[in-house]
Amino acid sequence: MYKEKRNILLSIFLFLQILIVAFLSGQPSLIEKYYVNGIYPVIARFLRHLFGWIPFSMGDILYGILIILLIRFIWNIIRNPGKNRKQQLFQFLAAISVFYFFFYLFWGLNYSRQPLTESLQLEKKEFNIDELEQITEKIIFKTKRLQSGLSEHDSLPVIITYSKEKIIELTSEGYSALGEKFPEFKYEPVSLKKSLFSLPLTYMGFSGYLNPLTGEAQVDYLIPKINLPFTCSHEVAHQMGIASENEANFVGFLASISHQDPYFQYAGYLLVLRYALIDIRRYDKKLFKYYLDQLPEGVLKNIRESDEFWRKYENPLEPFFKKFYDHYLKYNQQPDGLKTYNQIMDLLISYDKKNPF
Repeated sequence: MYKEKRNILLSIFLFLQILIVAFLSGQPSLIEKYYVNGIYPVIARFLRHLFGWIPFSMGDILYGILIILLIRFIWNIIRNPGKNRKQQLFQFLAAISVFYFFFYLFWGLNYSRQPLTESLQLEKKEFNIDELEQITEKIIFKTKRLQSGLSEHDSLPVIITYSKEKIIELTSEGYSALGEKFPEFKYEPVSLKKSLFSLPLTYMGFSGYLNPLTGEAQVDYLIPKINLPFTCSHEVAHQMGIASENEANFVGFLASISHQDPYFQYAGYLLVLRYALIDIRRYDKKLFKYYLDQLPEGVLKNIRESDEFWRKYENPLEPFFKKFYDHYLKYNQQPDGLKTYNQIMDLLISYDKKNPF
């Protein structure tokens, strides 16, 4: 009887929570003051202290347990068709209620924070083609210069010479450097790990994720090393409370180019180069071809290395997972869903005007 009452109360609490989160999503200044600059940093540091020292992902183990419990719950429903469906429904809603509470308390309210353009005092406006051309030329120049210093010839791709473990270990140094300019991005303690689910994660089409229940950032350990520095920096941005994907790309880029290691710098510029070219192609295909012809063969080989890796893991289920995540992002204050990843150029242009990189 106690369990039934508890499950009913938790189910009611779930709908109350949904209403509270919906209300708070329209109060970004409130979220910024009391959550982003108050509650969340305390929770995030506590979780990183609690789990960061463990060499493997506790969050992945927790996810594994939750998946097993879900399969068991479904199996019990199938095996016992005569069981009280009302009780099962309240049991399921109660479990969702608990997860929902900790998700939004530990991290999820960051979706309702003020945009970075406000906190970093950047000009907020859509770029024009002239501004896009200027920033693209600057990115190409930086990319070519770094590639020439890291490869023996411009026809050769950049090959990172140290291990993936070392890349993960070095990631925090970029945030240490970035934190000198923006103290809110100081990153300690570290809790960045390889995912125990790297293979299924790759088949789903994702290169990393943050576990909001443990505060651990996980990266796909199978992706090419040339992509790993930026992926690590992107996931750490999420740990810092940057929820929006384009803003996490932006902060990950700043951390990458702030790093003293040229491999991290190159990985950062290589990523934003791709986004810049995507936007250029949308405006003018001839201009896109012109800029593509400016790139050394070594840079193009690094781009193809990434594309070829993901093509190897294409499968019929990948669109389903991406569709699910697309809806998840739209529900959480990112109306453009997965397209949000590409919306980094306006931030870069605004930032470059104030703080040239």
